[in-house]
Amino acid sequence: MTGPLRDIRILDLTNVLAGPFCTHQLAHLGAEVIKIEVPGSGDLARQLGMDEDLSAQGMGISFLAPNPGKKSVTLNLKSATGRDILKRLVETSDVLVENFRPGVMDRLGLSYEVLKGVNPRLIYCAISGFGQNGPLKDRPAYDQIVQGLSGAMAITGDKSCNPMRAGWPIADTVGGLTAAMAISAALNAPERGAFIDVSMLDSLIATMGWAVSNLLIGGVAPVPAGNQNLTSSPSAAYRCADGWLNIAANKQEQWEALATHLGLSELITDPRFVTRFDRRQNRDALNTLIEDKLTAQSVAHWEQALNGLGIPAGGINSMEGALTHPQYVQRDQIGDYTLPDGRQVRAVRTGMQFDGAPLTVDSAPPALGADTDDVLRDLGLTEDEVETLRKERAI
Repeated sequence: MTGPLRDIRILDLTNVLAGPFCTHQLAHLGAEVIKIEVPGSGDLARQLGMDEDLSAQGMGISFLAPNPGKKSVTLNLKSATGRDILKRLVETSDVLVENFRPGVMDRLGLSYEVLKGVNPRLIYCAISGFGQNGPLKDRPAYDQIVQGLSGAMAITGDKSCNPMRAGWPIADTVGGLTAAMAISAALNAPERGAFIDVSMLDSLIATMGWAVSNLLIGGVAPVPAGNQNLTSSPSAAYRCADGWLNIAANKQEQWEALATHLGLSELITDPRFVTRFDRRQNRDALNTLIEDKLTAQSVAHWEQALNGLGIPAGGINSMEGALTHPQYVQRDQIGDYTLPDGRQVRAVRTGMQFDGAPLTVDSAPPALGADTDDVLRDLGLTEDEVETLRKERAI
């Protein structure tokens, strides 16, 4: 399909992950994303990832993941000529996204107020660790720092391994998703033009609404519970004969069906386990009784049997297992791309489908500056003018 943002041009001045992940969503939704990078080095993520050869080429795996479908233009924003070129691009763009520390764009003379004068309909989105105001606004935005300050690490893990960070940069990605949602909404406003201030810290805390509300409304502070569901039992990860199985028997009828199927029907009337509250209070004893039964069979056996009875259950996959699972494969959420050197690479898409089809992009992550000449020619610059900019190191 043709993406719903097909007529939108976005200037992407972002680096590493939060910003690029935002524009990753928008590129898959059909927007033209022009990535503005520092001449000679580009996005820091070009040097990051587990393949040293790709990193040496400026195509690090960390860059490849969130940058398919974008164009790359090198532009030196510290030069007056480079700033002038950016302003000319702003004239024909709908959105600008940046994830510098607050104040950097002001010092460059490229603040929202300045660029709004160039294009009053511009949607300007600033993504940072802590937002554009507040006592921490000038601190750099590192995912693990934000995870810790948000309270997320304090409630992750269990007594033996707490605090614990998430196994991927969740603060960056949640911040990027929040920005993409805000931009999409601003594009639909009756009158275009807005300054969007996205804080990774605010965005991450917003996703913890249940835990936060239990504290703010119920007066109950969240605690690390490992693989347990604090609001229900039996709802946890259980060891089977060959691996681990998640069971979420949150409803009374699901609990009773589970107990009956496992040959533990006497527990249904056991005073320790009669109500949801009783089971939560005695979850350790209950989980031991359940796990003793589950270890007799494989994960696949229990997954099929329990789901057949209406009891939510699922194995705990490795990353490889998740990517090759028939359900994920059927949804076609991995894109295949050919890099400029001919190497074939794969990267995940956005998790969305429109009209029964996944959102896709047509091109691989770009080599540094691959589209500079074409984009500048589209602005009306001649070959000689482009070459002059290159000699001046403005591009």
